[in-house]
Amino acid sequence: MTSVVPLESLQSSLAYRFRNSNLLEEALTHKSYVNERKATAVSHNERLEFLGDSVLSLLISERLTNLLPGAQEGTLAKLKARLISEKVLSEIARRLFLGHCLRLGRGEERSKGRDKDSLLADALEAVIAAVYLDGGLDHARRIVESLFDQEFSLVATQKHRPGGDDYKTQFQEWCQKRYDSLPLYAIVGESGPDHDKRF
Repeated sequence: MTSVVPLESLQSSLAYRFRNSNLLEEALTHKSYVNERKATAVSHNERLEFLGDSVLSLLISERLTNLLPGAQEGTLAKLKARLISEKVLSEIARRLFLGHCLRLGRGEERSKGRDKDSLLADALEAVIAAVYLDGGLDHARRIVESLFDQEFSLVATQKHRPGGDDYKTQFQEWCQKRYDSLPLYAIVGESGPDHDKRF
């Protein structure tokens, strides 16, 4: 299947033009595509994804420390973990229509790989690595700040709590603050099947 969104459109959305378009193509190539074309010299995006994870982690950490100068390490770590989560990365990838640009094998195509959170998140990390390799850290920084603009705005206006919907974490933080200790948990009973256990 050919890409619905051409690479030109993706480069326009990123506001970045690749000097080496092979890097962008590699970033958008899933392993399943390469496995079906063993005779060709096509590379998949896993190495770029690995690098992109580190580049993204650095740039998100840098932005958070600048955005929240009084925040403690624990708060910053939780915010970073949320911002680089598969959920957030896949949402940003969808805003870029990244799924339509992926080169997938037939199996992934049939199983709706273009809309899988894991594939989208991995591809976004790979694209960020491709920008970093093609244009350097400053270009990668500009693109990350642009792509994560909504998320950074939520952090800046303090509408985005690091604990999110994790009530256990919020409860533990409250106990730590109020009583200077963590709660102790004990299982007093359990019921239900293994896949839907109630404690």
